[in-house]
Amino acid sequence: MISDLRSDPAQRAGAVLTIDLGAVVANWRSLRDRVAPAECAAVVKANAYGLGVERVVPALAAAGCRTFVVAQFEEALAVRAVAPDARILCLGGLPAGTAPDFTANRILPVLNHLGDIAAWQAHARAQGAPLPAVVHIDTGMNRLGLGPDELDILAGDLGRLEGVDVRVWMTHLACAEAESPMNGRQLEAFRAAVARLPAAERSFANSSGIFHGPAAHFDLVRPGCALYGVNPTPTVANPMRGTIRLDARVLQVRSVDSAMTVGYGATHRVEARGKIATIAVGYADGYLRSLSGRGHVFVDGVAAPVVGRISMDLVTVDISHLPDGAVTPGGLVELIGPNRPVDTVADEGGTIGYEILTSLGARYHRVYRDPPSPEVA
Repeated sequence: MISDLRSDPAQRAGAVLTIDLGAVVANWRSLRDRVAPAECAAVVKANAYGLGVERVVPALAAAGCRTFVVAQFEEALAVRAVAPDARILCLGGLPAGTAPDFTANRILPVLNHLGDIAAWQAHARAQGAPLPAVVHIDTGMNRLGLGPDELDILAGDLGRLEGVDVRVWMTHLACAEAESPMNGRQLEAFRAAVARLPAAERSFANSSGIFHGPAAHFDLVRPGCALYGVNPTPTVANPMRGTIRLDARVLQVRSVDSAMTVGYGATHRVEARGKIATIAVGYADGYLRSLSGRGHVFVDGVAAPVVGRISMDLVTVDISHLPDGAVTPGGLVELIGPNRPVDTVADEGGTIGYEILTSLGARYHRVYRDPPSPEVA
């Protein structure tokens, strides 16, 4: 049995993750306004990109978002629990035997191949009524969706859709964040495909696709990373607001001198007298090991480099250039935030902002900042 805890949980935590729900909502509203009159959904798979479905979805629903997109069925159930009236699209197809669960929970399966369509049709016949679904058309990604051969079969035999109430035809961009001819090819392929099929909503653009202009918007857009502050236009300044701040606690400050080494493998060798701070975060918390010797933290607006290998629970930082007393045990340093946006951290770690967000660990003390009231917003 745990005894009464009298200390502040934020003080006990190795790091504090602050999540600005107001910024998430502001990002969604900005995208909504950009694509109007198309509808702006919200992709909340992977626990709302690591920020927490149980808080992000209600905030977006209160702001007017009506359609949420997830990857797996259990994620859809988590959204349904906090958004009882929402339309929920589940990208992962229709696993065998799960059709009754989709209808019981009012979740729209995204049917990815003719087998999915046949299984949903059979379920509709058993229910005695057409059932809503989304159909994914592959236009060049070659992951999920009806390929050209299956599209030809479906377009030539629309009876395969009897009982399937197609609400949305969708596709997914392969190179949306880049100036690539692939984008134009996919757009034309999607237009040609839906022209052969019964009328329904059309969904083409993800976060970056939204910035391709009105021709890409169709009826429904599906932003994900942009909602959470990742730059959807990486060749220009980020139009989105940052949504998280990660501050980690300093555990120890020690003096070092030449010939000393720091961390596992002795990969960092000290070249002059200085100071090393050890902070309470590591790769178990999603601060990637690839940031070893490449990452930076910020102390009062001043960068301090990560030195040595990042371990499971600890990071070591060279603070030799900072004044005495600038870093003390118990204090906090910024790992992600205004001075170190998520995309910058990702660049230093050789990855993308998506991975940084979805790797955010379970050991952080989380603080949510609620959106302003509707009157203020």
